[in-house]
Amino acid sequence: VVAEGQNVSVNGAAVPEGRPYLHKGLGVTWPGDWVAVASSLGVRVAWDRDLAVTVTAEPELRGGTWGLCGTYTDDPADDFVQPSGDIATIAATFANAWKVP
Repeated sequence: VVAEGQNVSVNGAAVPEGRPYLHKGLGVTWPGDWVAVASSLGVRVAWDRDLAVTVTAEPELRGGTWGLCGTYTDDPADDFVQPSGDIATIAATFANAWKVP
């Protein structure tokens, strides 16, 4: 899923604004001014089409996540786990460790 400005696409195909999209466990909806993407994996990402992003994970994923959204354990001590497994002490170091080309 790619969202840029007012445009949203899935695998290169445009999803018209306001029209729900559902295919193979991936759904795109338009709640209010937001765009929401939900997957059958139990993760939902909502974007206000400007700066705000929220990520919600189902309770079944508790303790089974890592990366930019943390470990979902409610333990702040393990929130900055880098791909190497080390814990970053600075937010910028953590974020840079997850960059992809």
